[in-house]
Amino acid sequence: MAEEKKEKLLEVEEVRQGIEDLERRVGEMADYIKIDDRRKKLAELEEQQASGDFWSNQSKAREVIAATNAERAYVNPYDALLKSVDDAKVMLELAEMEEGHAQQTALADTIGECKKADEYFARLRLQSLLGGKFDQCNVFVKLHAGQGGTEACDWVQMLYRMYQRYAEDQGWKVEEYDQQPGEEAGLKDVYFRVEGPYAFGMLKAERGIHRLVRISPFDANKRRQTSFASVETVAEINDDIDVEIKDEDLRIDTYRSGGAGGQHVNKTDSAVRLTHLPTGIVVACQKERSQHMNKEKAMNMLRAQLYEYYEDQKRAEMDRFYGAKSENGWGSQIRSYVFCPYTMVKDLRTECETSDVEGVMDGHIQPFIEAWLQMKASGASSAR
Repeated sequence: MAEEKKEKLLEVEEVRQGIEDLERRVGEMADYIKIDDRRKKLAELEEQQASGDFWSNQSKAREVIAATNAERAYVNPYDALLKSVDDAKVMLELAEMEEGHAQQTALADTIGECKKADEYFARLRLQSLLGGKFDQCNVFVKLHAGQGGTEACDWVQMLYRMYQRYAEDQGWKVEEYDQQPGEEAGLKDVYFRVEGPYAFGMLKAERGIHRLVRISPFDANKRRQTSFASVETVAEINDDIDVEIKDEDLRIDTYRSGGAGGQHVNKTDSAVRLTHLPTGIVVACQKERSQHMNKEKAMNMLRAQLYEYYEDQKRAEMDRFYGAKSENGWGSQIRSYVFCPYTMVKDLRTECETSDVEGVMDGHIQPFIEAWLQMKASGASSAR
């Protein structure tokens, strides 16, 4: 009995230490997310919204609402985290008052609350790494086959599936705009839009060249093949951002949307391709049955790409936002996916790696994204 009581005391102490550690980390978080400043700013913004003439200037009102939502996105989760930690402390106190089976049940509930608090903490910590101007925005993504022929086109299709699975896990929506099939298999290019909170902030970590090493299913001799695909990401900007697109700088081509055929096959040239002549940027959309709607979606994508292109020019850092301009091939990759002779996915920027290749291809890429965000945040801190 004495030994059993000692074990229970040790378990209670372990839970207590876990809560104290969580409290310490939450206290540190309050400093680096500047929660007190955010509370003050939120109160000021809410006071502005309560004024009678708030909507007299709609543009300004939208800015205030956006700023309010940005502050709430930190304050509300932090308050939920604090409540969860406080609840765990109360539950532990109740557990200490119990004995036997009742105490074990109360301890289990306490541990469950601690896990919930840890999840709140992890989400908010990740969010704290996403402080870029457009990190909260939706994102346009383009995948393009590089060196590797048919194998590279198949690799694009595999990456597209990976990002679809990742978006599904995040609760985001994927909307395909355009695709060009490979000659034998896979996709030469695919454009799609991802809609969801912090979609750009997360997926900007994927920009660059992705390298695949495997036994090619298209090679009768079963030789190992290396192929490449590029990933480009740009934030979907709102209407308040002014991007001038002159009519004379734009070439508009229409063509028939692709499809499987049948009674619903599109018999009109509804697909739209826009070429911005001064920059050479090309975007396309064939998702909608209406040419007008496809043009509107393509224009939104072009505005986003042009904005970041011009921002790149201002900073003279052409690889920073618009995507890597390096060759889509050997020596340029940011991440390698090796299926043979061993299994490993390794990000060459952060050294983050895993042997669970199948899991990664099923969309489990969050560790790579978080490692990159932490690296960027550390670099920014060092720069300061």
